[in-house]
Amino acid sequence: MSSGLNLAQLRAVHFTAGPCLVLAGAGSGKTRVITHKIGHLIGEGMAPRSIAAITFTNKAAAEMRERARGLIGRPAKDVLICTFHSLGVRLVREDGRLLGLKPQFSILDAGDVTSILKDAAGGTTDAATARQWQWTISLWKNMGLSGAQALAQAKDDHERSIALLMQRYEERLTAYQSVDFDDLIGLPLKLLREFPEVREKWQRQLGHVLVDEYQDTNATQYELLKLLVGQRGHFTAVGDDDQSIYGWRGATLDNLKKLPLDYPDLQVVKLEQNYRSTSAILRAANNVIGPNPKLFPKTLFSELGEGEPVRVVDCDSEEHEAERAVARIQGLRAAANPPPEWKSFAILYRANHQAKPFEKALRRAGIPYKVSGGTSFFDRAEIRDLCAWFRLWINSDDDPAFLRAIASPKRGIGHTTLGQLGAFATQHKTSLFAALFSPMLPAALPRRAQDGLNEFGRYVNDLEYRARQTLGETNARAFLMDWLKEIGYEQHLHDAEDSEKVAAARWSNVLEFCDWMAQRAGGQAQEDAGGLVASEAKSLLEVAQTIALLSTLSEREKDQDVVTLSTLHASKGLEWPHVILAGVTEGMLPFKLDDEGGRQPKVSDETLSRLQEERRLMYVGITRAQRTLAVSWTKKRKKGREMVAAQPSRFIAEMALSATTAREDPREKLKALRAEFARKAAAAPGTA
Repeated sequence: MSSGLNLAQLRAVHFTAGPCLVLAGAGSGKTRVITHKIGHLIGEGMAPRSIAAITFTNKAAAEMRERARGLIGRPAKDVLICTFHSLGVRLVREDGRLLGLKPQFSILDAGDVTSILKDAAGGTTDAATARQWQWTISLWKNMGLSGAQALAQAKDDHERSIALLMQRYEERLTAYQSVDFDDLIGLPLKLLREFPEVREKWQRQLGHVLVDEYQDTNATQYELLKLLVGQRGHFTAVGDDDQSIYGWRGATLDNLKKLPLDYPDLQVVKLEQNYRSTSAILRAANNVIGPNPKLFPKTLFSELGEGEPVRVVDCDSEEHEAERAVARIQGLRAAANPPPEWKSFAILYRANHQAKPFEKALRRAGIPYKVSGGTSFFDRAEIRDLCAWFRLWINSDDDPAFLRAIASPKRGIGHTTLGQLGAFATQHKTSLFAALFSPMLPAALPRRAQDGLNEFGRYVNDLEYRARQTLGETNARAFLMDWLKEIGYEQHLHDAEDSEKVAAARWSNVLEFCDWMAQRAGGQAQEDAGGLVASEAKSLLEVAQTIALLSTLSEREKDQDVVTLSTLHASKGLEWPHVILAGVTEGMLPFKLDDEGGRQPKVSDETLSRLQEERRLMYVGITRAQRTLAVSWTKKRKKGREMVAAQPSRFIAEMALSATTAREDPREKLKALRAEFARKAAAAPGTA
């Protein structure tokens, strides 16, 4: 099973006696190590269901599941491969009653959180301010603070006001029997900390825990890991301190520093051989990351040969930069026979707004592309409508879901009726749904309004019962189509849109979503090493419970033959044969540092820490490239409505590229190629 692994990878796979830190440089085969280690643990006699592999995204979890199945076969399906948040859901569903949560709690999305915060603040706040509050509260939660603790350590009136708001927000979540994403780490931590029987149960259950992208863990995730593995410390943390780029959302390198202190017998294994990039690309990456302080020094090397030199492309403006990127893609395709596919190319940049000129230039050239990390499929109004219904089936006390479901589509129940129902529910300290069936409601509402509300309540209860009984893909698909017909959702979309084309596109999204939901209900025959085997059939209600944790559907589009436009943050973990790293201009990458472009002799610790993270971001960008890399910058860039002079990023100098590396003009290169093709065509036999 361990064939094809290098010596360092073998050490990492075979060490199972205690805590292990695998320092996996970019492209060094970390997923391979994790899947082989799962196989090795099973081979040594550990039950597959006693092994947990924790990743950071659903996409990474799906990829790991697939790779594990290919390597291990049928036992892989019993290994718990999931995200931190999915594990949190499992813990809270099983043991959340100890915290006063019923098993069918709701998971709120970012939009719900924003609207609850606005409501808790009096309802007059703009969305941007509410998002800032949300951000601050999220950071506090990731530090393990409650509203009361945040209030106790607030530095000024601004922080005190947000901490007080956080307390009101916590009260609402309790009333709605709901949690947010941060709670899916914080509540399991509380369960394991405060209830020894829960802690012992999970430590008995998990024989070995593997954590992918360990450098991206925050303080609460590290504490959660420690409580899951206990004193024995049977875990494998796989990460790379040089790729820690999520400090802004609470990830901390302190977790790497703490490991040798908390686990003195920690085994450290370095994976330094890169299987992705050429030596020229790796040299540039090693040079860039060189100035950063090292927790565990390592140097990546490649046996894939020198390869093409890394190019620097000087551009006049952002539009000119986009033209040059397109010309480079066309030039690389024209120079190869057969030309590389469109999906071999990626254009990476620091911030979302930088995509616009590239989109325009690609459209002009007729080149297909996708913008990675764009609007989530789940953020579309029609999908949020359906998810609100699902949430209400799961947890009838979820007031935000109630208000959305009752209006999608409209049922003749107006704002006045809902306002009266809300006042009644508040007065009697109950949820909106529970208020529907209160014997005191007739005194508060007109008969007609009450009849409409009662009908809605009975229908939701009926759907919940039916969804619980609906097992497997075929039944789930039939149920969903019948339900959409019953509520007249297609007509609702057409009534809401002036354009038939837009309404049809939204309905198509709904059908795609329902198809995908049905597939998750399982029961289908799948090929396995031993022949055909049926996947586990789940009820539609079980599937609906996990909805809030799911990532975008666009992740399934990876096989499309299109050029990828992506932020550097969203590109992490991915790779392409040809990468253009754009906007590498001082003030953009690194982003707005207060050190006069690196000319200040002394800078604050905070500025230095930000510079180090930006340098790691550059390193991540460089190491996405397999065969060719071009780094472009602009002599002018937009600042508000003005064009201001710009300088190349200090990171270009830090790459320490050879002085002989040509600063290329792809347009000239393309012209020369076309001229050469024309000469060859003219010289071909039979040409007039």
